[in-house]
Order: sequence, then C-alpha cells, then structure tokens
Amino acid sequence: MVKYRIKMNAVFHALAHDARREMLHRLALKDLTVGELAAPLSMSLPAASKHIIVLQRAGLIRRTISGRNHLCSLEPGPLASVSSWLQFYERFWNERLDALVDLMQPTPKKRDPK
Repeated sequence: MVKYRIKMNAVFHALAHDARREMLHRLALKDLTVGELAAPLSMSLPAASKHIIVLQRAGLIRRTISGRNHLCSLEPGPLASVSSWLQFYERFWNERLDALVDLMQPTPKKRDPK
C-alpha cells in the first residue's frame, strides 16, 4: 500500500508541471527525442532532461538510448491508476451535485381538499 502511494505521489508530482504535461501529450502522438521534446517549450536540453527524469521516475515515460539519440516514449500505465483514483471522486461529487439539484427543485404544493 505504501509503495502504491509513493508511486501515485510521483505521478501527481510529474503531472503538476505544464511542461511535463505537454511532453506527455506529444509523446502520446509519437516517440520523440529529448531535443524534439525541448524544442517547442523553449528550454535547454539540460532543463528538458530534468523534466524527463521526473517523468521517468513516475513511470510515465521510457527513454531508450541509441548512440547519441535518446528516444522517449509514453508509458501510459500509471495514468490508468490515477484515472481510476480520480473516478472515485468524480462519482462522489456527481452524487453530491445530484442531491443538491434535488434539494433545489421546487416541491409541488399539495392541494387542500375542501
């Protein structure tokens, strides 16, 4: 259980930065080199590499090295765990909001039989 929480914390930490979310989005489309990941984000290769290390530690990407090329690919497994965790709270809040809507509905007036 503790290991699961540590892994979940690493995934949420990785998702907390917009540059890393952008990297994941682009990796969902195709595998990219570190340079290709860094280019549209206007960051240096060392900065991009630090973000990639965070994503790797969270298990969200895999980096393979071929000569001087470091190719990154998406590992979506940890995202499924996060998604199922979030779905619990989505159901929770939907039920709460449904109950609130029910409370806000006007109650029909009872007719007085005369």
